[in-house]
Amino acid sequence: MKRPRWLRRPWQVVLAGGVLAVAVVYAAIGAFLWWHAEELLAHPPQRPADAALVLGSRAYLDGKPHPCLTGRVDVALAMAKAGLVRQLAFSGGVDSEDSRIEAITMGEHAVASGFAGPMVLEPASTSTRLNLSLSRPLLLAAGVRSVVIVSEPFHLWRIERLVKKSGFDQSFDVQYAAAPTSCWRALGPLSKGALREPAAIINNAGHGYLF
Repeated sequence: MKRPRWLRRPWQVVLAGGVLAVAVVYAAIGAFLWWHAEELLAHPPQRPADAALVLGSRAYLDGKPHPCLTGRVDVALAMAKAGLVRQLAFSGGVDSEDSRIEAITMGEHAVASGFAGPMVLEPASTSTRLNLSLSRPLLLAAGVRSVVIVSEPFHLWRIERLVKKSGFDQSFDVQYAAAPTSCWRALGPLSKGALREPAAIINNAGHGYLF
């Protein structure tokens, strides 16, 4: 009796099973991040803090500051206007896609939007983990002891884990603010950053940065 084709090529079965397993895990992480993002959006920070720390992303798109980035800054500006924070901190180094410095782009947007308060710029980090580690001494030097970390909703679960693992929360009282940028409102979990986030979580977990 002739064996079924899939039994003649067991490596294909193993490969297909592996691909399916990865897809299921990826989708499960994405679904969890969506739920966590919605929770954060429904519960914005309530306690006043010394500073809002805005984490960077791609700086420019089509020759203009990227709305995913400026949307994060706008959330920090709204908190400053409401009296929840007294200064702003922007963290992000050279963008590999357009060679702009993310922190400077965010600072320029804040000034153009009318912010005249104190600002801290961290212009060297190239990852979320470095956002935190390189911002810490600058914030401490500026007298900051409490901080609201601002990023897009999908990003914050990983940030929370990095904060705890790195001990960032031992230096500061930390809250989190999810920024409903135009990118998030348009695409939500299907935005480019959100689709890449499960891979970033798997990568960071594999290196021992999260747990």
